[in-house]
Amino acid sequence: MSVAATPRLQIPTLMLVTDRHLAGGEDALVAAVEAAVDGGVNAVQLREKDLPPNELLALACRVREVTAGRALLIVNGPLDVALEAGADGVHLPEDAEPPRPPWTFTWGRSVHSAEAALHAMAEAARYVIAGPVYATRSHIGLPPAGLALIREIVPFSRVPVIGIGGITVERAREVIQAGAGGVAVISAILASESRGAAARALREAVDAAWPYAKKRARP
Repeated sequence: MSVAATPRLQIPTLMLVTDRHLAGGEDALVAAVEAAVDGGVNAVQLREKDLPPNELLALACRVREVTAGRALLIVNGPLDVALEAGADGVHLPEDAEPPRPPWTFTWGRSVHSAEAALHAMAEAARYVIAGPVYATRSHIGLPPAGLALIREIVPFSRVPVIGIGGITVERAREVIQAGAGGVAVISAILASESRGAAARALREAVDAAWPYAKKRARP
């Protein structure tokens, strides 16, 4: 695969970040991912940090089956796991070493400040996930940055800026209108009784807000 053909996030992005414990186990997670993709999720970040590489690979392969040709699959974990599973990319924490080129996959970082976003872009990250925008149980102890973080990063960003942290349907509209190229969610979908319906509601909110956003992240 050439560099020009590397996978890219579809904008506006609705990303599901996984949590198999919240979903009710691995089987329930795979079913939830499939329902979420049916509802409009176009990127899935497999984030199961407590799994050893061999178990993460097995789960990644299962998630790849239900996302193939329908949504990007990005593995939050070792690059070799992502590549072996046929995933579209790898996601890194703010302070991790960047992958070495050539890149036949997409990759991005979590960032918690404009400075970290600038650093990630200087390393050629293909997207950044900024947050937490609102208070969230997945980042206990990290104060929410608010929409100000999105508004600070977007003007200088030449890659998609995805908002994360406490995103609900109403907040998804706010994040997009602040200039983000998409949102990433965990509990907004996985804690719902109907994962498909929750994804559809978020998709509708993101798509409705997108044309009216004053600033947009560039794909």
